[in-house]
Amino acid sequence: MNLLEPSARHREPQVGAAQQPVLIIGAGAAGICLAIHFKKAGIAFRILEKSGRVGGTWRDNIYPGCACDTHIHQYSYSFETNPNWSRMFAEQPEILAYLERCAKKNGLQEHIVFDTEVAEAHFDDQSGTWYVITTEGEEFTARILISAVGQLNRPATPDIKGLEDFAGTQFHSAKWDYEHDLTGKRVAVIGNGASALQFIPRIAPRVDKLIVFQRSPNWVVPKNDREYGQLEKWAFRHLPGAARFHRYMIYWSWEKFWPKFQKDSPAAKNWRDQVDHIMRTQIEDRDLVTRLIPDYPVGCKRVLLSDDFLEALQRPNVEVVSAPISRIEAGAVVTNDGGAHPADTLILATGFRTNEFLAPMKICGRDSRRLDDDWRTGAEAYYGMTVSGYPNFFMLYGPNTNLGHNSIIFMIECQTAYIRHCIDRVLSDDLLYMDLKRSAQDRFNTTLQSELDKTAWAGGCSSWYKTPEGKVVNNWSTNTYRYWWRTRRPDFSDYAMVGRETVGTVQEMPREISER
Repeated sequence: MNLLEPSARHREPQVGAAQQPVLIIGAGAAGICLAIHFKKAGIAFRILEKSGRVGGTWRDNIYPGCACDTHIHQYSYSFETNPNWSRMFAEQPEILAYLERCAKKNGLQEHIVFDTEVAEAHFDDQSGTWYVITTEGEEFTARILISAVGQLNRPATPDIKGLEDFAGTQFHSAKWDYEHDLTGKRVAVIGNGASALQFIPRIAPRVDKLIVFQRSPNWVVPKNDREYGQLEKWAFRHLPGAARFHRYMIYWSWEKFWPKFQKDSPAAKNWRDQVDHIMRTQIEDRDLVTRLIPDYPVGCKRVLLSDDFLEALQRPNVEVVSAPISRIEAGAVVTNDGGAHPADTLILATGFRTNEFLAPMKICGRDSRRLDDDWRTGAEAYYGMTVSGYPNFFMLYGPNTNLGHNSIIFMIECQTAYIRHCIDRVLSDDLLYMDLKRSAQDRFNTTLQSELDKTAWAGGCSSWYKTPEGKVVNNWSTNTYRYWWRTRRPDFSDYAMVGRETVGTVQEMPREISER
């Protein structure tokens, strides 16, 4: 039986209609995690996936050297351990294979509607129904809607004059063109962030000339990657608790870094001195030192981990250009200092549109309100999961849940447990919907931003962690075990619980929403 059948676009909502299942948008690491828990709990659900394959960012990003920058035993599900990881920081093919195995093992394929991209979703508060419309015009209905689209799924294209005039081959690192052979080519790379840091060492030995256009430098610390030995993997397979203990040790080894991200703390100052010294000892060219070592606090931008990036930038066929780009011509990149840098291949390593959460989807809540309007000055939510005025709507990896010092999988599992509790409450009490009170959202975000002001994320640099106006919208404000503690059980007093008998009774609706 199809649990989520397409419905007529404009049918009249029926109050008290039959219970409808949960709809998840996205079959990446977050969506798979949630779906596995729903499957085990017997909760009916469907996943709408815009691609023809699971995996999310690990399906899309296939550039050379694409790998995890968190220890892989921590960047994997606590309930689906893998004793056979080949190395401490696994690469994209191995991570994608792991996610596909998890989906297959738990029978998720039968719940996924592939090649189905969501365009918009509308909530009807009379029936407690979400109407979800795809880019092809098909409509699905659901009682509960959950976004699991993540933050790293929409490549950002830089606004550079003449970009469309480039006559050679051009592509974004998130859309890597393997049909284009880079051997012997003159390659220009715009950007020097996390993706460039991984693929530059892989392509530098093959190209004739590699020009890296750097807008601002990054703090780079050693990754200390290595392969797992056969004895280690044997222990993970055969000794009870060995893999979990290893995961536990990784978690706390990362978590101890948190004090170093607190603005102007002794730990932060000491860490900056340490990283500065490490970078200076790895860069032999004194002129390059002045261009590659940042002048902002460690952590203001994403701290990059690599064992070979700085070495690659010092190859004789690699040039680092820090002058701003003026324009792009048919066969060259021209900088503000008048320099023209010939190239036949242009790679955009310019990251993702991380501040535009859920875009380009249009999410409409109660009273025809739109989420993109509510987030015009910067996205915000309650623990990154719920937003006032959008009943029965949840997010995984939403605003202010990204990390700079630990694994996002830990955060996703915390969110999965929280959402499970909320859904259990809606279903067990047969509620029409639950809706976050505006007062709770405001109180939470006031405290959150106050905490963030004390972190490196709020430092004087531009980064994908915050809006152009300086509001930090991506990162969590403190250590991860506090996030776990605060989200281990929902505080239902922060929500308006609306039963079917209150439909149409205005005074029963949350005053914070009606007055907003």
